[in-house]
Amino acid sequence: MSSILEEIETKIAGLKTSATKSNIGVVRETGDGVARIEGLSDVMLNEMIEFPSGVFGLALNLEETEVGAILLGDTTKVSEGDEAKTTGKLLQVPVGKALLGRVVNTLGQPLDDKGSIKTETFYPLEKIAPGVIKRRSVSQPVQTGIMAIDAMIPIGRGQRELIIGDRATGKSTIALDTIISQARLNKAAEDEGDKNYRPLYCIYVAVGQKNSNVARALDVLEREGAMPYTTIISAPASDTATNQYLAPFAGAAMGEWFMDNGMDALIIYDDLSKHAVAYRQVSLVLKRPSGREAYPGDVFYLHSRLLERSARIAEEFGGGSLTALPIIETQAGDVSAYIPTNVISITDGQIYLETDLFYQGVRPAISVGLSVSRVGSAAQIKAIKQVAGKVKLDLAQFRELAAFAQFGSDLDAATKARLERGQRIVELFKQKQYNPIPVEEQVAVMWAMQNGYVDPVRLTNNGKHARHTAPDQIDP
Repeated sequence: MSSILEEIETKIAGLKTSATKSNIGVVRETGDGVARIEGLSDVMLNEMIEFPSGVFGLALNLEETEVGAILLGDTTKVSEGDEAKTTGKLLQVPVGKALLGRVVNTLGQPLDDKGSIKTETFYPLEKIAPGVIKRRSVSQPVQTGIMAIDAMIPIGRGQRELIIGDRATGKSTIALDTIISQARLNKAAEDEGDKNYRPLYCIYVAVGQKNSNVARALDVLEREGAMPYTTIISAPASDTATNQYLAPFAGAAMGEWFMDNGMDALIIYDDLSKHAVAYRQVSLVLKRPSGREAYPGDVFYLHSRLLERSARIAEEFGGGSLTALPIIETQAGDVSAYIPTNVISITDGQIYLETDLFYQGVRPAISVGLSVSRVGSAAQIKAIKQVAGKVKLDLAQFRELAAFAQFGSDLDAATKARLERGQRIVELFKQKQYNPIPVEEQVAVMWAMQNGYVDPVRLTNNGKHARHTAPDQIDP
């Protein structure tokens, strides 16, 4: 008997107990992708909430007696009376090089039937942007392969450059061209064994797009050999407003992994107009007070906290960078609307695409007068800097003279020469889509233009001839 008691006492002494604390509430109401829960008194903002069906929610509204949570899975599996418990975790997505070449949803789950993504690293969707001390000035170029941008509106690594314009003016095409250009540079550096070149990895976030558009973008990137360096995050128009709202933050988290590990990444948000609409829908369903155009009061903060996560980090903190190209769609060219003005004020410049130029055959339809890069020539290589300054001045003078020239034909020889030079530059900057031009070819062509070597060529074939003769057929 005593041996039995001793054995029991030994087992009791060796028993390890651990208490787990979880806060439990009850679903009071559900609908439109939102659950209102009573009793979760200890829940954190943006904390994951678990329901019995295995569906998770995200706590967005913390009120006196209840919590408003957006649902991340199948909303039909959550019903009134269900228990809801806190998890003590924030929403995280998988990050790392394993995501390159893949198409994933907002939560980082694969959509391309290529099997699971093997990564053990996860980043939270929401993260405070790097502070002033961690940052350094932008000085390394992002070669887009689009001559008008690389010459006049240069983009640097760590910059936020807005692409803005009406629908169907070539905004997404500029973004895809930039990805293709990076892929070609990355591949060339790999083939040559260039250890000094820092590859630029790309993340394309498609928010509220048609599935056919996302499929077309994927097809282009695969055809051009860009997918090994690219991740596509798809939250199409058929997806829930919750997923569309969270997708850009998931993309930013994936890009931050490269930045934190001393690498360079480029992220494209296509587009933030639809992102703002999705956030408005979520906010209205959560019964948050609405402001101008029914957007919630913190819609500016929505985009500022997202775009401020792009930066160039100082060497002592890793020296990585995250470059952002947000896209905004305007209505009838109105850049003074609510969301466009918000994002213009957050970014380091904008590339404005004009509908009139697009229909005149000037493609990419970049308006030189309304487009600007606040980083400027600091993000250009010396060769481009030398030839582009004069080209930009000539084009500005051409725009000014062209307005006066239409009132009369009696022009002096110098004015006619300037007008002709300006028309040649306009032709030179025309470019086929998905055909980025290498930087060395850009320099040669602009040098030939600047020094009058292309003047004898007939104007209609000017741009085509200039690129066919560059760089080896131009006699210096």
